[in-house]
Amino acid sequence: MSFLRDLRVAFHSLTRTPGLAITVILTLSLGIGANAAIFTLVRGVLLKPLVNRDENRLIYIRQSAPGIHDENTTFSVPEIQDLRASVKTLSALGDFSTMGFTMVGLGEPRSIQGGVVSGTFFDVMGLHPALGRLIGTQDDGPNAAGVVVLTYRFWATALGKDPSVIGKTVRLGSIGERSAKIIGVLEPCVPYPQDTEIISNIVTSPHHLSATMVTGRIHRMTELFGRLAPGATLDQTRAELRTVYSTMKKDHPEAYSKPADFQIEARMFRDEITSGARDVLLVLLAASALVFVIACCNVANLILARTVRREGELAVRMALGASKGALRRMLLSESLVLCGAGALIGVVSARPMVAMLARYASKFSVRAIDLTVDSSLLWVGAALAIVAAVILAFVPRLPSSASSSGLGLSNGTARITSGTNRRQQIFAVTQIAASFVLLVGASMLISTLIALQRARTGLDTQRVLAIDVPAMFYGKTPQQVVDFYKEAMRRIDALPGVNRTAFGDVVPWRDNGPGTGGLQFSADGHVHSRGEEDPRASSRTISPGYFAALHVPIVAGRDFNALDGENNDDPVVIVSQTLAQRMFPSQDPINRHVFWTDPVLQFFPGTDADKARLVAPHRIIGVAADIDDGHLVPEPTLTVYDPLEGGVTFGGRLFIRTTRDPYALVAPITRLIRSMSADQPVEHAATLEDIRTEVLTPDRLNSLVFGVFAAVALAIAVVGVAGVLAFSVSARTREFGIRLALGSEPRRILKGVMVEGAVMAALGVLAGAAFGFVAARLAGSYFVEMKMPGALPVVISAFLLMTVALVASLLPAARAARVDVMEALRSE
Repeated sequence: MSFLRDLRVAFHSLTRTPGLAITVILTLSLGIGANAAIFTLVRGVLLKPLVNRDENRLIYIRQSAPGIHDENTTFSVPEIQDLRASVKTLSALGDFSTMGFTMVGLGEPRSIQGGVVSGTFFDVMGLHPALGRLIGTQDDGPNAAGVVVLTYRFWATALGKDPSVIGKTVRLGSIGERSAKIIGVLEPCVPYPQDTEIISNIVTSPHHLSATMVTGRIHRMTELFGRLAPGATLDQTRAELRTVYSTMKKDHPEAYSKPADFQIEARMFRDEITSGARDVLLVLLAASALVFVIACCNVANLILARTVRREGELAVRMALGASKGALRRMLLSESLVLCGAGALIGVVSARPMVAMLARYASKFSVRAIDLTVDSSLLWVGAALAIVAAVILAFVPRLPSSASSSGLGLSNGTARITSGTNRRQQIFAVTQIAASFVLLVGASMLISTLIALQRARTGLDTQRVLAIDVPAMFYGKTPQQVVDFYKEAMRRIDALPGVNRTAFGDVVPWRDNGPGTGGLQFSADGHVHSRGEEDPRASSRTISPGYFAALHVPIVAGRDFNALDGENNDDPVVIVSQTLAQRMFPSQDPINRHVFWTDPVLQFFPGTDADKARLVAPHRIIGVAADIDDGHLVPEPTLTVYDPLEGGVTFGGRLFIRTTRDPYALVAPITRLIRSMSADQPVEHAATLEDIRTEVLTPDRLNSLVFGVFAAVALAIAVVGVAGVLAFSVSARTREFGIRLALGSEPRRILKGVMVEGAVMAALGVLAGAAFGFVAARLAGSYFVEMKMPGALPVVISAFLLMTVALVASLLPAARAARVDVMEALRSE
């Protein structure tokens, strides 16, 4: 009851200073609301349990080749068979091959991201159906019927949760075409990869049944999951995997080249699916913690100022018999009222903040898409409120016994002791230091974004429309597929406003990310050192006019024409400028030859004649400027371009250069292509500029979110510095009056107060730089991609903080310089 009475008294006490109470509550609501929202996001993405059965036994096994910059080479069927037979710390293995399908028979024809799995996959993953059944061992083997399971998100968003889809038959096209029946819908979960829409059995991919797929050790396209055996630990499994893998490399040295540096690793499945979001969310959590520190420091200064003005009241209470414990309890009650109100507003404001942050985090993890607010938001807000209340209750210094003896109780002037002044300055410096760290981080992200946006791509991105028109081989020969694209380009060229239409198999930045390795190749006269591999290049299939459509110059030789590719005895290619310079230094590359040497090409689909043509020497007829379709900031690239006529056509992308609004052409182009083939998907129409903008979205969101945090922190810190100086000027009114009476010039007083503000800002910048350096070094040991900021973000942030601190000091300094001497002397 006494505590409730204290709270009631505290509430009435605070109503006498509504301005201060409102300022404190709003400041705390910012800090508490931001932290509650971000912790809810972190919990939902990183900490919340998965739906997978016994998720703490589920692991992801990764094979990589850092020597050729391939972070995930995946596994081949023979490799999986070796691991399944030899690794005893795993009770089961599940395999998943990512496949891009075209799907016909379920609404609009569409391209779809799918996976091909064996019958053990869902049991290993510990997942259940939401509707129908999942793929099991009865669906394995070449004679099984084709079956498909829909992911819950695809079923909900694309099909409106229609239960009648179960039992329907669809036609799937990839490397070969098959029909399959939809047998179930997967429960809501995190699919891997996260953009997976359907999962089918192996028979739906004829390529998976081929002899080359089953026997080729270097034919790697399958990801691997495992379930720890009873009693086994992750460390034991890692050790056993490395032992077995070492034996595999010794037994098959031709499949594991030393320069590639093949490695195997295992991690918990949870860690694998959250790895894309983990770093950015933890950094965001640290940023919100800094905002909370800044808010607490700002409020602590306000409470200190209020306590100094209340010293007479507190002294009277002590003189009347109140103990220090009772006074401290009174201060704690007031702090709890303030912090409780701030937490309430913060939690209410955190709910929409969670929704906005979830959209931001969904760019990094699919778990954020379906994030819901739960009770964790409330207890995080309550915990932060209690922490803040305790800090604020014990910040002020209580009056000494001498001050309660009755001396000076009537004195109404606020006097700041050296200890109180020092604490206020420490809090102000802390605010500036934390703001400096946030400003440097935001400046670094913004400068990176600006550099990415200004990077010259070498392409004309504004007037080129890219459309996915995937190759459909159902009932067609390869030549008929080529003829379809040629006729489509001819008809599109006839549309008003179209300058040129061209075919390519990769849309820059959207279809091809960095780290895809490429294929080994060689050239006339090229000899590599012993123990080294042949260089690697990307292979692209394009039509004549591709470079003109993208405004990429041909620096030597010529473009393809309609006859190129028809002569199997003299296959021709165009190469990138960097490839020509590297393979033919100081020589004319025209009419020289390049040829593929990568052993994985033996597994490409097609007849023996097709494969022989693929690895035969190809005559260079042109050299084009580099097109880096994987990096936002272009790098030198090795690329070999084959003509559409006679090339290997896996993807299908049309590039339309236009003189009018590119998006106005989407509808007529779609109608035109559908008139040629009603089952042909026509999707993802976008200009190259918009595609690049979309790829930059995570960087833009990072800059926006951290920029908002830095702006809020800066605003609070500036108010804190101005408040400290204003209170200092208020308490030193008599001092300034005496100095002015003795002949001191107002500008000297003005200068002195501004110097005080500048010193606090400088100390804050130095403290922030030291803290940021140490924090970055420590974080670098945990976050591989953590980088120290460059000099420019640091200098800009320091200059901004110093400038703003001086501006904030100007008003209190001007007030000090305008002190009325007589009024100041009468103030005592």
